[in-house]
Amino acid sequence: MKILITYSSKTGNTKRLAEGIYNNIQLSDVTLLPIHEVEEVESYESILVGYWVDKGGPNEEAAKFMEGIKGKKVGLFATLGAYPDSQHGWDSLLKGEALVKEENEVVGKYICQGAVDEKLIEVFRKFAPGNPHAITEAKLKRYEIAKQHPNKVEMESIAILFRERLV
Repeated sequence: MKILITYSSKTGNTKRLAEGIYNNIQLSDVTLLPIHEVEEVESYESILVGYWVDKGGPNEEAAKFMEGIKGKKVGLFATLGAYPDSQHGWDSLLKGEALVKEENEVVGKYICQGAVDEKLIEVFRKFAPGNPHAITEAKLKRYEIAKQHPNKVEMESIAILFRERLV
């Protein structure tokens, strides 16, 4: 089985998760490429697509790529600054799944935290209290926690999930 692991990454979180999958999946004939380097998908039976969450769903580059996938086994993985078990995290995964589920077989999906871009945090600091993105002590704590992800355990777990479902 020929597998493509591809990703879009803004700050390196999704790239690290993709590399972790690649290094731990223990399957042969696996290719790892950023989305912008993928020239064709026809020769792959399975495609694992990673994205960073932007505005509650896949970032634009990943979304466009995902919309073009047809007739494949597809696995999704994503990173975000929010807690992955939050409603926002779950909704972000479901929005990604909605882009591929009609034309493909979705074999699994996974989301984990990743560090938030410091430039974005500085923008959030300028928002007035009451704005949903305004900085709070709880958010600052979450941003510190997010810096520890994706971690080795997450990379191994997602690789196992995809390996089990692709063989």
